[in-house]
This record gives sequence, C-alpha cells and structure tokens, in this order.
Amino acid sequence: MAREDWEVFRLTGVAHLMSISGLHVTMFAWLAGTVIGWLWRRSARAPLWLPAPQAARWGGLVCALAYALLAGWGVPAQRTVGMIAVVVLLRTVGARWPLHAVLLAVALAVAMGDPWALLQPGFWLSFVAVALLVASEPAQAAPEATAAGWRAAALQALRGGLRTQAVATVGLAPLTLVFFQQLSLVGFAANLVAIPLVTLLVVPLAMAGVLLPPLWSLAAAFVEGLMVLLHAMAAWPWALWQTAAAPLWALACGLLAGALAVLPLPPRWRWLALPLLLPLLWPPVPRPGPGQFELVAADVGQGTAVLVRTQRHLLVYDAGPAYTPEADAGSRVLLPLLRARGERHISLLMLSHRDTDHTGGAAALLDGLPVRALASSLENGHPLLANAAARQVPHSACNAGQRWVWDGVQFDVLHPPAEALAAERRGKPNTLSCVLRVQATAPGLGGGPPPSALLTGDIEAAQEAALVQQHGAALASRLLLVPHHGSKTSSTPAFLQAVRPAQAVVQAAYRSRYGHPAPAVMARYEALGVQPLRSDRCGAYVQAADGSGHCQRQMGRRYWHHGSAAPHPAPPAGRP
Repeated sequence: MAREDWEVFRLTGVAHLMSISGLHVTMFAWLAGTVIGWLWRRSARAPLWLPAPQAARWGGLVCALAYALLAGWGVPAQRTVGMIAVVVLLRTVGARWPLHAVLLAVALAVAMGDPWALLQPGFWLSFVAVALLVASEPAQAAPEATAAGWRAAALQALRGGLRTQAVATVGLAPLTLVFFQQLSLVGFAANLVAIPLVTLLVVPLAMAGVLLPPLWSLAAAFVEGLMVLLHAMAAWPWALWQTAAAPLWALACGLLAGALAVLPLPPRWRWLALPLLLPLLWPPVPRPGPGQFELVAADVGQGTAVLVRTQRHLLVYDAGPAYTPEADAGSRVLLPLLRARGERHISLLMLSHRDTDHTGGAAALLDGLPVRALASSLENGHPLLANAAARQVPHSACNAGQRWVWDGVQFDVLHPPAEALAAERRGKPNTLSCVLRVQATAPGLGGGPPPSALLTGDIEAAQEAALVQQHGAALASRLLLVPHHGSKTSSTPAFLQAVRPAQAVVQAAYRSRYGHPAPAVMARYEALGVQPLRSDRCGAYVQAADGSGHCQRQMGRRYWHHGSAAPHPAPPAGRP
C-alpha cells in the first residue's frame, strides 16, 4: 500500500483493519478450529485419543500462532494468541477465569517477553480496547434468548455491533489523542462499514485465494469499493480533529474521561466525562511573547530542519533528508513534531538549497500542512516548485537584503546575492545556500541581550569570507547553526570570530558517513570556548523565548542512553 493510502486510513480511523489485527487472528483460529474439529470427527480412532472439541481448540491455537508469526508477531497478534492460549489451557484443565484475569495474564506475559512493548502505542490501544469491552455493560450482558426468528437475531447482532463500536470509539478516543494528537471524527461511521466488509469478506477471500487465486480479484474489487468511500470521507472538512500535545494533568483527565464514558456507571457520573475531556481536546499552547522567538533544531539525522516560532508566525528552515522512497524527515519527524506543538500552518517554508538532505521532507510538509509561502534558491523547473505552484503556494527566491518583521522579531536574508543566484543557479548548490539571521527585540534571560540566531545552510569558506567582508561584526549571533554540518570546508576561523556564538548546533547523523562533524572543526569551536551541541548526541535542541536552551534527549533520558549528558555551557556575559 502506498503512503497516500495509509494517510486515508489514518484520516478515517481504519488503519487497524489494514494491518494484522487481533480480530483477523481470532477469526482465522475459529475457522481453523472448525475445520480441524470436523476432520477429527471423521476419524474412528482420533476422538478416542483426544476429544474433538479439544483437538479443535488446540489446532486453532497452533494455526493462530503460525498465522501471527507469519504476519510479523505484532503486539495485537501477541495479545490475541496469548488470550486464545490461556482460554484453551483453562478449558483443557476444566478451569474458568474471568475475562479481565485472562487479559491481565496475557498483558503480563507480553510485557515480560518484550519489555519495550510498553513503549508502543499498539500495546496500550490493543489491551485497553479489550479491557473496555470487558468492563463495559454491553460487553458483559448475556445474549437474550429469542424465538422471534432470524430478523430479531440479526437486529440484536446489529445492536451489539453498534454498542461495541461505540465503546471502542469513545473509550479509545483519549488514548488516541495522547499518542497521536489527533482523532478521526468519521472513524465511527467508517468502521461500521469497513469492519464487516474487511473481516467477513476481504480477509476470508484473501485467505481462500491461496487455493482459488481468482478470489483475490474479488477481494481486490471489495477493497477498491471501500477505498472510494474512504477517500470521500477523508475529504470531508471536519474528518480529523488535531490538537497539540497536552500536559500531564490534561492527559490524566482525558484518560479518566474515557473510562467514565463507557463504564457501567450512573448517568450523572458519565456526564463528568465531557468536562474532563475538554483539556485534552483544547490543551493550552504556550507561545513566545512580542519581540521573542523560539527555535527548535530537530533531530533528523544527516540533514537540516529548524523551526522558528514567533507569537503568531512559524518559519521552517529546510525540511530534512529523504530516508527511503517511502519515508522522509517531513512525514516521520517534522509533521508529527509540528502537530504535537499545535501548529496549524507554516507561514514560510525556506529551503536553503536543492540538496536532498535539506529538501527531502519538503513535499510531505506541502502535503501535510497549509504552507503560506515558499522561499528558496531552487532552480526553475525543480519538482518542488511545481508542487508548490499546484497548491497555489507563492514562491520567491531568497536574495541578500530581504528583510521582514514578524511580531517584533526581525528576519534578514544575508545570502545569496541576486547576481550569484542568477549566474550560478546550475552550479554547486552549497554556494547558493540561503543564510538567515533572526533577531529578537525583547530582552533575554535575566534581562540580558535579546537572543539571536544565524542559520547558514551549507555555505563554505568562500561564502563565509564574503559574509564577513560585507557584514563584519553585524553577524554576531547567540546561536549558530554550524555550516555544512561541521564539514572541513566551512566554519573558518575568521567567520567564527565575526559570529562569536555562545551556542553552536550541529545537525548530523550518528556515525555520519561523511565524517560530520570534522574533529578539526569542532576543535575551532572549543578554542573559542564553545562546546558544539550535536544532534546525534543531544537530540533536538530547543532554544526558549528567553534565550535559554536544552537538549531534548537530556530532558527525557532513557535507560539505554549511555554516558554522561552532553555539556551545556552557560553563555558568556555580554554575548548576543
């Protein structure tokens, strides 16, 4: 399936059906057990050795295990096979456990077998979904006996399916917002169609196609029909609710709201779910004040991507690399980061030059968020310019001398000169990198100088010399994005003396195949009393509105992060 298809599944909330879900494993186990039991009863001796019901159960378990292993042994498959195994074992020994005890035992077994599963959203979504169905009143109610015929039975099954889907949708909504900061508003309706279609028609036909290949074409026809419906639903204006990452207290309130909404409680308690859920739906999003900006140098591997946020505007400087034809920093890092920060649009996307480690994620950003304007040194005819034109995103070349002010924060483009852009457009792209200086006007931490930042792209020694000659001491900036990822061709001594950074950030991959950053270059910074912060060790670097900064990896260290924290020197007094 293409990335565009998965985007439609995400928007409509049916992605769980397009992977190997627990429902598919259970259905396969039931079908396999039915066939094995039927064959077992045809034997004259086999039932004397092992009763047919037990043979069907154990055979179904073995088939479910094989199916789950073949499908990749994901957490939902582990949970399902574990629950089937516990039930089969209990039936064999004549014991009976309540469903919540079975679920707890399986969760413990999965966590002991793979402790890292606790960090996967799929673990919590899978087990919590079943726990809610077990704990909710509709899931516990015994089926009513009826003699009214197949119509009443079908109506009862329909009501049960609607209740089950409602419990899963409402109960898992807070968890979905916690993990993904988004909620499909058409998911309930989409799943009402997709679940029976995929479970009762597509999956059985796909399995039967192993014996009768023409059935695969029939299954594909059902999938194509479903995709038409899902595309239409995904295009609805309010198909998806997106929000920023909420603080811990809002997460706790939201999870409590989901439990209250589906548990068998008096109505007056269930109504409390609505006010408890509101902080998770509309969490507070802090923004810089007038004259301030916040900067995030994202950890995208071997590439550049920087977010600059003022009070009402967002600038994205470069979009990171493309990892594979199906994955890039835009879709894997920047879009989730922007959504978690509550960003609704990009005021300006600036692409410093055409190298793919700077533009690899740009197409995903254009697809994923509204972009108000594009600035770059890309040549005419570049695919990204055609992409932007098709979306009616205005494009302008970044020329030295351009200046604008957002919310009291000044932005200056220092490079390339217009004549260089015109003469060398087909030349080495590094020499045409857009260089941007950002200057706050509000005082920094403790009333110090207003923070500033210099974003340099991949300029090399000649461009650095030209900047020093033209701007001199005006290049001075508190934060410097180290040119060309710390390459030997950049960060000349004269340039560093002019910039006089208090903080230098290197965006480079772990064990970069290009040798970035070069030890000799890092020694130049250290000689100036600046300890460069490397994204391969520091993770994302965040400079707050007051000029203070931190490494994100230090803020949320894991037990597998070995060694001491990256040094974080205090800025020398008087530096901008």
